[in-house]
Amino acid sequence: MMEQQELIPHLFRTEARKITAVLCKYLGIDHIQLAEDIAAETFLAALEDWPYKGIPPNPVGWLYTVAKNKAKNNALRAQVFSEKVSLQINDEASINEFEIDLSDKNIADSQLQMLFAICHPTLPVEAQIGLALRILCGFGIDEIANAFLTNKETINKRLFRAKEKLRAEKIRIEFPGKIEIDKRLSAVLTTLYLLFNEGYYAESGDSVLREDLCLEAMRLTYMLIENEQTNQSSVNALFALMCFHASRFEARKNNTGEIVLYHDQDEKLWNYELIARGAYHLHKASGGDNLSKYHIEASIAYWLTNKADTSEKWENILHLHNCLLAMQYSPVAALNRTYALAKVKGNAKAIKEAEALKLENNPFYYTLLGELYKPTDTEKAKQHF
Repeated sequence: MMEQQELIPHLFRTEARKITAVLCKYLGIDHIQLAEDIAAETFLAALEDWPYKGIPPNPVGWLYTVAKNKAKNNALRAQVFSEKVSLQINDEASINEFEIDLSDKNIADSQLQMLFAICHPTLPVEAQIGLALRILCGFGIDEIANAFLTNKETINKRLFRAKEKLRAEKIRIEFPGKIEIDKRLSAVLTTLYLLFNEGYYAESGDSVLREDLCLEAMRLTYMLIENEQTNQSSVNALFALMCFHASRFEARKNNTGEIVLYHDQDEKLWNYELIARGAYHLHKASGGDNLSKYHIEASIAYWLTNKADTSEKWENILHLHNCLLAMQYSPVAALNRTYALAKVKGNAKAIKEAEALKLENNPFYYTLLGELYKPTDTEKAKQHF
């Protein structure tokens, strides 16, 4: 068993978010802060109790029991009692019988329902990501500030405004109906996609936090797959994309933390178990009727799991980039396309198209141009690098 000084922080990361999600569902959107406070008080109780009495035989069960009791006590003495509980219980006996459901199924359902609630279209995307990190991933304010490269005060204000907005809009923590769930799923997937990218493409040197962001995005996406209502082709495609990208996590940076470009990566460092898992979910995604950008991006990432420089590979990747740009144009996607274009049509044509993008504020723009100029013009390559 883990030592106590390791166990409590580990359990806080894995269990506090579950407790918070269930309590948010039970107490309602008006009382998110109370749910977070009860979860925090539960772990404070562990810090006060376990050093003297020892780690209990079932630490998770102990935490759940304490959380239930604290929630019940708060409900009885606070405004929440009159709003949420008094209609359900009539006497002291029924109070003692009242239980908060911390079963595995209700925990999973509560987290997914909370995910749909915080991805409501009335909230800006950055607020959705912040709430997801705080409530569903168990990240502290310092960690979220680090993820957004900002300060604690900014994050606290952002989260406060987001919670107030959810309260004002009277958002319910529940699965939307069948028609609504399909509409809202797009916003949920966008949040998870951006959360993963925040970890995968960010420039922060905090590699542990970066990887945590990716793993949390993958965990929440897989929860959507495990639920029958949300196990849709676009969800499988997004999870496949995450698997393919995450498989190269160890190979993307060298010992000094510098980015290692794709063609210089050591494929022996790639995680082939994740690649196989990605291929499985990409195959599952092919069974749907709708083609999403995640299908295309995952297909590009799939071809990149083969390091061989074959014409078939790069022609397929270029075709997929063309499809992606036709579906949803972005300058960064166009920049990514120019690398495949160079492989198929040559560096001169790729340089012309890349320079036409004029992405002077994007460091990868100069990195790519440096690579494209390197074989023919070392001075220009040096300038760009």
